[in-house]
Amino acid sequence: MLETDEVMEDLQLAGFSIIQKKNGFRFGMDAVLLADFAHVHSGDRVADFGTGTGILPLLLAGRGKGSTYHAFEIQSDMADLARRNAELNGLGHRMTVHASDVVNAPAMIGYGQIDHVICNPPYGTPGSSLKNPAENKAMARHQDEDGLLPWLQAAFRVLRVRGRMSVIYPAQRLLEIMEQMDQVRLTPKRLRMIYPTVKKPANLVLIEAQREAKPLLHMEPPLIVHQIDGTETEEIREIYHYAEESLE
Repeated sequence: MLETDEVMEDLQLAGFSIIQKKNGFRFGMDAVLLADFAHVHSGDRVADFGTGTGILPLLLAGRGKGSTYHAFEIQSDMADLARRNAELNGLGHRMTVHASDVVNAPAMIGYGQIDHVICNPPYGTPGSSLKNPAENKAMARHQDEDGLLPWLQAAFRVLRVRGRMSVIYPAQRLLEIMEQMDQVRLTPKRLRMIYPTVKKPANLVLIEAQREAKPLLHMEPPLIVHQIDGTETEEIREIYHYAEESLE
Protein backbone atom coordinates (compact mmCIF):
# COMPACT_ATOMS: atom_id res chain seq x y z
CA MET A 1 0.00 0.00 0.00
CA LEU A 2 1.15 3.52 -0.80
CA GLU A 3 1.40 6.18 1.88
CA THR A 4 -0.22 9.55 1.21
CA ASP A 5 3.18 11.14 0.44
CA GLU A 6 4.23 8.39 -1.99
CA VAL A 7 3.82 7.69 -5.69
CA MET A 8 4.46 4.55 -7.76
CA GLU A 9 6.09 4.93 -11.16
CA ASP A 10 6.75 2.51 -14.01
CA LEU A 11 10.49 2.07 -14.62
CA GLN A 12 9.73 0.87 -18.17
CA LEU A 13 12.29 -1.89 -17.66
CA ALA A 14 11.55 -5.60 -17.13
CA GLY A 15 8.09 -4.74 -15.83
CA PHE A 16 9.59 -3.08 -12.72
CA SER A 17 8.03 -0.21 -10.80
CA ILE A 18 9.39 2.02 -8.04
CA ILE A 19 7.78 3.73 -5.07
CA GLN A 20 9.15 7.19 -4.33
CA LYS A 21 8.32 10.10 -2.06
CA LYS A 22 6.33 12.81 -3.80
CA ASN A 23 8.45 15.54 -2.21
CA GLY A 24 11.55 13.59 -1.20
CA PHE A 25 14.73 12.75 -3.06
CA ARG A 26 13.98 11.10 -6.41
CA PHE A 27 16.38 9.25 -8.66
CA GLY A 28 17.58 10.95 -11.83
CA MET A 29 19.57 10.29 -14.96
CA ASP A 30 22.75 9.68 -12.92
CA ALA A 31 21.48 6.30 -11.72
CA VAL A 32 20.40 5.22 -15.19
CA LEU A 33 23.75 6.12 -16.76
CA LEU A 34 25.69 4.41 -13.96
CA ALA A 35 23.68 1.19 -14.24
CA ASP A 36 24.32 1.15 -17.98
CA PHE A 37 28.06 1.87 -17.59
CA ALA A 38 28.82 -0.71 -14.89
CA HIS A 39 30.28 -3.97 -16.19
CA VAL A 40 28.38 -6.15 -13.72
CA HIS A 41 28.15 -9.82 -14.72
CA SER A 42 25.01 -11.88 -14.21
CA GLY A 43 26.57 -13.93 -11.42
CA ASP A 44 28.19 -11.04 -9.55
CA ARG A 45 27.59 -10.28 -5.90
CA VAL A 46 26.90 -6.53 -5.80
CA ALA A 47 26.98 -3.91 -3.05
CA ASP A 48 25.22 -0.58 -3.57
CA PHE A 49 26.53 2.24 -1.38
CA GLY A 50 23.84 4.85 -0.71
CA THR A 51 20.95 3.01 -2.33
CA GLY A 52 18.21 5.54 -1.54
CA THR A 53 14.99 3.91 -2.75
CA GLY A 54 16.90 0.94 -4.15
CA ILE A 55 16.96 2.25 -7.71
CA LEU A 56 20.39 0.92 -8.72
CA PRO A 57 19.73 -2.73 -7.78
CA LEU A 58 16.42 -2.47 -9.64
CA LEU A 59 18.09 -1.08 -12.76
CA LEU A 60 20.85 -3.69 -12.61
CA ALA A 61 18.42 -6.57 -12.10
CA GLY A 62 16.27 -5.30 -14.95
CA ARG A 63 19.32 -5.48 -17.21
CA GLY A 64 20.31 -8.97 -16.01
CA LYS A 65 23.31 -7.62 -14.11
CA GLY A 66 24.14 -9.20 -10.77
CA SER A 67 22.82 -12.16 -8.80
CA THR A 68 22.53 -10.76 -5.27
CA TYR A 69 22.59 -7.22 -3.92
CA HIS A 70 23.55 -5.69 -0.58
CA ALA A 71 22.05 -2.20 -0.51
CA PHE A 72 23.24 0.27 2.16
CA GLU A 73 21.21 3.32 3.15
CA ILE A 74 21.79 5.36 6.30
CA GLN A 75 18.30 6.91 6.37
CA SER A 76 15.94 4.39 7.94
CA ASP A 77 12.83 5.62 6.13
CA MET A 78 14.58 5.40 2.76
CA ALA A 79 15.96 1.95 3.63
CA ASP A 80 12.42 0.82 4.41
CA LEU A 81 11.29 2.15 1.02
CA ALA A 82 14.12 0.25 -0.68
CA ARG A 83 12.98 -2.98 1.02
CA ARG A 84 9.42 -2.39 -0.17
CA ASN A 85 10.66 -1.76 -3.71
CA ALA A 86 12.62 -5.01 -3.61
CA GLU A 87 9.52 -6.93 -2.55
CA LEU A 88 7.34 -5.08 -5.05
CA ASN A 89 9.54 -6.28 -7.91
CA GLY A 90 10.11 -9.84 -6.71
CA LEU A 91 13.69 -9.21 -5.56
CA GLY A 92 13.17 -9.78 -1.85
CA HIS A 93 15.18 -13.03 -1.95
CA ARG A 94 18.07 -11.42 -3.86
CA MET A 95 18.32 -7.93 -2.38
CA THR A 96 19.23 -7.29 1.25
CA VAL A 97 18.79 -3.73 2.47
CA HIS A 98 20.96 -2.56 5.36
CA ALA A 99 19.80 0.56 7.24
CA SER A 100 23.36 1.49 8.07
CA ASP A 101 26.24 3.79 7.29
CA VAL A 102 28.35 2.53 4.41
CA VAL A 103 31.43 2.42 6.65
CA ASN A 104 29.86 -0.54 8.48
CA ALA A 105 29.62 -2.62 5.32
CA PRO A 106 32.80 -4.71 5.85
CA ALA A 107 31.72 -5.78 9.34
CA MET A 108 28.16 -6.51 8.20
CA ILE A 109 28.74 -8.47 5.00
CA GLY A 110 32.35 -9.59 5.38
CA TYR A 111 35.70 -8.74 3.84
CA GLY A 112 36.43 -9.67 0.24
CA GLN A 113 32.90 -10.98 -0.40
CA ILE A 114 31.75 -8.63 -3.17
CA ASP A 115 32.45 -8.73 -6.91
CA HIS A 116 31.23 -5.23 -7.75
CA VAL A 117 30.47 -2.12 -5.70
CA ILE A 118 28.23 0.46 -7.38
CA CYS A 119 27.91 3.95 -6.00
CA ASN A 120 26.02 7.14 -6.87
CA PRO A 121 27.34 9.17 -3.93
CA PRO A 122 26.35 12.57 -2.55
CA TYR A 123 27.96 15.25 -4.71
CA GLY A 124 27.81 18.38 -2.60
CA THR A 125 30.95 19.55 -0.84
CA PRO A 126 30.24 20.58 2.78
CA GLY A 127 29.98 24.37 3.05
CA SER A 128 30.06 24.90 -0.72
CA SER A 129 26.33 25.43 -1.23
CA LEU A 130 23.03 25.80 0.56
CA LYS A 131 21.52 22.50 1.63
CA ASN A 132 18.02 21.53 0.66
CA PRO A 133 15.56 22.28 3.49
CA ALA A 134 14.19 18.72 3.24
CA GLU A 135 16.53 16.64 5.41
CA ASN A 136 16.48 13.48 3.31
CA LYS A 137 17.22 15.47 0.16
CA ALA A 138 20.13 17.19 1.89
CA MET A 139 21.60 13.92 3.16
CA ALA A 140 21.32 12.37 -0.29
CA ARG A 141 23.04 15.28 -2.02
CA HIS A 142 25.76 16.41 0.41
CA GLN A 143 28.82 14.57 1.67
CA ASP A 144 30.01 14.81 5.25
CA GLU A 145 33.30 16.42 6.22
CA ASP A 146 35.35 13.34 5.27
CA GLY A 147 34.09 13.38 1.69
CA LEU A 148 34.05 10.12 -0.25
CA LEU A 149 37.20 8.61 1.25
CA PRO A 150 35.41 6.48 3.93
CA TRP A 151 33.15 5.04 1.20
CA LEU A 152 36.16 4.13 -0.93
CA GLN A 153 37.88 2.52 2.05
CA ALA A 154 34.76 0.45 2.74
CA ALA A 155 34.56 -0.54 -0.94
CA PHE A 156 38.17 -1.77 -0.90
CA ARG A 157 37.46 -3.91 2.16
CA VAL A 158 34.31 -5.60 0.87
CA LEU A 159 35.67 -6.23 -2.64
CA ARG A 160 37.42 -9.45 -3.57
CA VAL A 161 40.88 -9.13 -5.10
CA ARG A 162 40.42 -7.68 -8.62
CA GLY A 163 36.84 -6.80 -7.73
CA ARG A 164 35.49 -3.60 -9.29
CA MET A 165 33.78 -0.40 -8.24
CA SER A 166 31.70 1.83 -10.54
CA VAL A 167 31.01 5.44 -9.56
CA ILE A 168 29.43 8.55 -11.11
CA TYR A 169 30.88 11.86 -9.90
CA PRO A 170 31.13 15.55 -10.84
CA ALA A 171 33.65 15.99 -13.66
CA GLN A 172 35.28 19.00 -11.99
CA ARG A 173 36.19 16.78 -9.02
CA LEU A 174 37.77 14.03 -11.09
CA LEU A 175 41.29 14.64 -9.75
CA GLU A 176 40.02 14.50 -6.16
CA ILE A 177 38.30 11.14 -6.49
CA MET A 178 41.17 9.57 -8.44
CA GLU A 179 43.63 10.67 -5.76
CA GLN A 180 41.38 9.19 -3.05
CA MET A 181 41.04 5.94 -4.99
CA ASP A 182 44.82 5.73 -5.18
CA GLN A 183 45.04 6.20 -1.40
CA VAL A 184 42.94 3.07 -0.78
CA ARG A 185 44.47 0.96 -3.61
CA LEU A 186 41.52 1.17 -5.98
CA THR A 187 42.96 1.64 -9.47
CA PRO A 188 40.89 3.54 -12.06
CA LYS A 189 40.57 1.30 -15.14
CA ARG A 190 37.78 2.86 -17.26
CA LEU A 191 36.64 6.45 -17.52
CA ARG A 192 33.87 8.14 -19.50
CA MET A 193 33.05 11.85 -19.52
CA ILE A 194 29.40 12.98 -19.74
CA TYR A 195 28.51 16.19 -21.61
CA PRO A 196 25.10 17.94 -21.49
CA THR A 197 25.62 18.88 -25.18
CA VAL A 198 28.59 18.95 -27.56
CA LYS A 199 28.96 22.68 -26.89
CA LYS A 200 29.09 22.46 -23.09
CA PRO A 201 31.89 21.19 -20.84
CA ALA A 202 31.60 17.81 -19.16
CA ASN A 203 29.59 17.92 -15.93
CA LEU A 204 29.81 14.27 -14.83
CA VAL A 205 32.25 11.40 -15.13
CA LEU A 206 31.77 7.63 -14.94
CA ILE A 207 34.68 5.76 -13.37
CA GLU A 208 35.35 2.05 -12.96
CA ALA A 209 38.15 1.16 -10.53
CA GLN A 210 39.64 -2.22 -9.65
CA ARG A 211 41.07 -3.41 -6.37
CA GLU A 212 44.88 -3.75 -6.43
CA ALA A 213 45.21 -3.67 -10.21
CA LYS A 214 48.01 -2.48 -12.48
CA PRO A 215 47.69 1.18 -13.56
CA LEU A 216 46.26 1.17 -17.09
CA LEU A 217 43.36 3.55 -17.77
CA HIS A 218 41.00 3.08 -20.72
CA MET A 219 39.31 6.29 -21.88
CA GLU A 220 35.92 5.62 -23.42
CA PRO A 221 34.18 7.82 -26.02
CA PRO A 222 32.30 10.82 -24.58
CA LEU A 223 28.62 10.46 -23.73
CA ILE A 224 26.53 13.34 -25.07
CA VAL A 225 23.12 13.68 -23.38
CA HIS A 226 21.30 16.20 -25.59
CA GLN A 227 21.35 17.41 -29.15
CA ILE A 228 21.71 21.14 -29.71
CA ASP A 229 17.94 21.37 -30.16
CA GLY A 230 17.40 19.89 -26.69
CA THR A 231 16.28 16.41 -27.75
CA GLU A 232 18.02 13.32 -26.39
CA THR A 233 20.84 11.80 -28.41
CA GLU A 234 20.39 8.38 -29.95
CA GLU A 235 22.69 6.79 -27.36
CA ILE A 236 20.66 8.22 -24.48
CA ARG A 237 17.51 6.87 -26.10
CA GLU A 238 19.14 3.44 -26.34
CA ILE A 239 20.24 3.57 -22.69
CA TYR A 240 16.67 4.40 -21.67
CA HIS A 241 15.33 1.69 -24.00
CA TYR A 242 13.09 4.19 -25.78
CA ALA A 243 13.38 2.28 -29.04
CA GLU A 244 12.20 -0.91 -27.33
CA GLU A 245 9.21 0.90 -25.80
CA SER A 246 8.08 2.17 -29.21
CA LEU A 247 7.95 -1.41 -30.47
CA GLU A 248 5.67 -2.63 -27.66
